[in-house]
Amino acid sequence: MRVLAIDTALEACAVAVLDTEQGVLANESMPMARGHAEALMPLIAYVMGQARTHFVELNRIAVTTGPGSFTGLRVGISAARGIALASGRPAFGLTTLAAFAAPFIAKDDSIPVTVAIDARHQHVYLQIFGPSGRTLVAPRISSIRDAVRVSANGPARLIGNAARMLADAWPSNETPPRLVEERPAPDITWVARLGAAATGKPASPKPVYLRAPDAQPQAAARLPRR
Repeated sequence: MRVLAIDTALEACAVAVLDTEQGVLANESMPMARGHAEALMPLIAYVMGQARTHFVELNRIAVTTGPGSFTGLRVGISAARGIALASGRPAFGLTTLAAFAAPFIAKDDSIPVTVAIDARHQHVYLQIFGPSGRTLVAPRISSIRDAVRVSANGPARLIGNAARMLADAWPSNETPPRLVEERPAPDITWVARLGAAATGKPASPKPVYLRAPDAQPQAAARLPRR
């Protein structure tokens, strides 16, 4: 199986091609907070070229669906949908939270993993994974205080671009986290691996926001109806 993986959810524009028999054929990750729309399609073309793979040789497309940047998510998901439609291949959406957690669960699934993504204003997008990758705390937006409270119930590993924020707020009377690893974005090769392992009927990927957009229409600016 060959999988094209795309991630534009956070502070990277990343693409990978995975062959489940040969391994990762090519991957590239460009750090960026903005500009995903301009960078993504040339990057896909470059990685596909490096992998010596044509779109018709793909079996599926995998894309991160959030939580993350509202604009970035739409860029990646739109590209995945378009490629899936043009190639006649299924597209699978994967949460950014799961993509962050996957390599750590694969290495050791006995110690809980708390994934924290900066949601601004002293809040984080949060999910806690337990033994065998089982969800202990479902994806949600939470204050840093509450995120620490639900995480500090025993051994913990803190992952994500807000991992250090949780570590800095960790209670002094609790067992310190076993690991604090702050990353700006998930490893794109694990997005590809999760995409290859995805089961069930594929559906058109949709953004996972967990909260409403910051920008809202101004009622006062609306024109009166006649």
